[in-house]
Amino acid sequence: MRIVVGLGNPGDRYAKTRHNVGWMVLDRLADRAGWDGKGRERDASRIVQGRFRSLDLTLVKPLTFMNESGLAVRKVLAREHAPLVDLLVVADDFALPFGKLRFREGGGPGGHNGLGSIIDELGTEKFSRLRVGIGEPDRNAIDHVLSVFKPDERPRLDELLDKSADAVEAWARDGTNKAANQFNSFQLRPADADMVAPPGEVDGPPGADGIRRTKTGWRKPRPVEDDDR
Repeated sequence: MRIVVGLGNPGDRYAKTRHNVGWMVLDRLADRAGWDGKGRERDASRIVQGRFRSLDLTLVKPLTFMNESGLAVRKVLAREHAPLVDLLVVADDFALPFGKLRFREGGGPGGHNGLGSIIDELGTEKFSRLRVGIGEPDRNAIDHVLSVFKPDERPRLDELLDKSADAVEAWARDGTNKAANQFNSFQLRPADADMVAPPGEVDGPPGADGIRRTKTGWRKPRPVEDDDR
C-alpha cells in the first residue's frame, strides 16, 4: 500500500490558495479513480483507499492546520503499519517557479511548516516528497502562499494538477528515483500572451533592468535557484 499525503489547510477560505496545492493534487487523483466524495475521516485526516490502475493507494488530506500536519501523518502511518519508503508527501514550494515539479528523497523542510511538522513528529527527514512550484513571492511569503493563483496562472493550473497526478502515479509504480528522472525536468507551458501584463505594469515581467512592478511597489526578484530546498 502506497500512502500519499497532500498538504493543505482545512476550510473554504483556504481551498483555492497556493498553500493547498497538495490537496488539489489528491483531489485530481481521487477524481481519476472515481473516489471523489468517498472515504472517511479518521486519524485527523480525510482518507480514501482503494486499487487504481493496479496500484494500492491511500490518499490522505490532513485536517489539522498546516503547522500540525505531522500529527495526522504519524497516526496514519501507525495505523497502516507502513514503512517510510511507502510514504510520499505532496507540498507547495515557492522556491520553485510556478509549474515546476521536483521529487526528492529526504531533506529539510525548506521553510515549509507542514514538512517541518512531519519531520518533527516522525523524527526523521527520510521520506519522499513531491514539491509543486507555486512561484516566488512578490511580497511577504505568508501572504503569497495564502493567496489565490494569478489570472495568467489559472488557465494552466489544470494542466499542472494533471501532470502532478501523473507524477504521483509514477512514484507509486516505479519509486522516487525513476519518477524524478521522468518529471523533474517538466516545464509547464508559458502563459498565454494576452493574459500576461506587459513590462512596467502590475504583475508584468521584469523590464530590461530586471525590475518588475508589483502591487506593493517596484522590486528586483531574487534569483530562483534550482536547489534542494
